[in-house]
Amino acid sequence: MPMEGFGVFQIPEESCEQAVRTALRSGYRLIDTASSYQNEKAVGKALHACGIPREELFITTKAYIQQMGYEKTKAAFAESLNNLGLDYLDLYLIHMPFGDYYGSWRALEELYRDGKIRAIGVCNFLPDRLLDLCCNVSILPQINQIERHPHYQREEDLHLMRELGIQPQAWAPFAEGLKGMFAEPALKRIAEKHKKTPAQVILRWNVQQGVIVIPKSVHKDRMEENLDIWNFSLGNEDMDQIAALDKGVPSMLDTRKISEIRRVYDYLNNPVLTSL
Repeated sequence: MPMEGFGVFQIPEESCEQAVRTALRSGYRLIDTASSYQNEKAVGKALHACGIPREELFITTKAYIQQMGYEKTKAAFAESLNNLGLDYLDLYLIHMPFGDYYGSWRALEELYRDGKIRAIGVCNFLPDRLLDLCCNVSILPQINQIERHPHYQREEDLHLMRELGIQPQAWAPFAEGLKGMFAEPALKRIAEKHKKTPAQVILRWNVQQGVIVIPKSVHKDRMEENLDIWNFSLGNEDMDQIAALDKGVPSMLDTRKISEIRRVYDYLNNPVLTSL
């Protein structure tokens, strides 16, 4: 699995195909999508038009809350595979720690054993839910995709994942620029020192700690900039300065907050919430 990939969250269907084509031409080989992004078909069109051998590509998608449960996830997997126009997936993830994800995990284990998926994992699982899942399944998750950036560094999460042998992957490694991420003086100083940009420093900071990154952009120059992180290294002083930026709270998603749980279920028009 490449240490850096291309994410397509919030890229509309009508512009996603071109964005993925551009990303592939720029050198990306890991493409990350999800059923809830509603752009799997566009990703599939780009994959089939790119001319890159299938074995050189690493394709990820995810099952969302309404697709949880053994039978539902089996059906969701088939639908995603059809949307993408693929014979197998490189990585299939449970998108949220809600619903019958234990039933879904049984489906993922079966698909993995059958060779339909090369790797299986989860997204947004905090340490308590991740450890509980691992204590009750036959095959441990191979990936946990989490919000991770300089403002939310999650050392406890990373420590547990290392203990369990689970690969961490950072979605929204820039936190979409929220809370002044790109204006952080420390990041700007480090970037100037290495003749790089704050975005490149953030990506390098992640991969130096063994965290896979999936930045998103629809602009070719930004895509190329985000890939240009393999010709420099951050020193101990750089890493210490970035460590000091940790606020210890998420910028984008908090799965323990009632308001966040309401928000993700409101998206599905859940009858329990609409009756409250």
